Amino acid sequence: MFELIIFEILGALETSSRYFHWKFNLYVILLVLIFVVPFYIGYFVVSNIRLLKLLFACVVWFTFMYKDWIVTVIGIECNIMFNLCTSGILSIEQLISRVGVIGVTLMALLSGFGAVNCPYTYMSYFLRNVTESDILALERRLLQTMDMIISKKKRIAMTRRQMYHVTTSPTRSENILHIIV
Repeated sequence: MFELIIFEILGALETSSRYFHWKFNLYVILLVLIFVVPFYIGYFVVSNIRLLKLLFACVVWFTFMYKDWIVTVIGIECNIMFNLCTSGILSIEQLISRVGVIGVTLMALLSGFGAVNCPYTYMSYFLRNVTESDILALERRLLQTMDMIISKKKRIAMTRRQMYHVTTSPTRSENILHIIV
């Protein structure tokens, strides 16, 4: 499909050949996505049943197809799908729209699950076990920090007291004036 897009941009092949291969690829991809993959999923789901694996796989596949048909009928009634008056249930427009809606929904679910599950899964790599010695070392550091803060506050208080004492002590000329008066 990517090569066909490049060929369309470059104009490399004949137009009718590109159109034929585009339609052929779409039909093959839709055939695989709508018929083959659900059948194999159903087959592997019931593969543990020893008797009649193929019959149970067909039942699962027909259940999937019936569910898909019901979704299409609801889409026709609600007018949320393509206009199906001109195209049938198995038309290429209907199949692509069905695959697109289901694909976008599944990708959103997987993306949301991954966004929540990934940090939870890798959180253990960033956590480490805390031992009693780690706690004691941090307590010692906390006490040292508190002592350092207290000593600096004392130094600030002493400096303020000295500055207040220097500014409030009378100068020599004021002392003489007080003595005379």
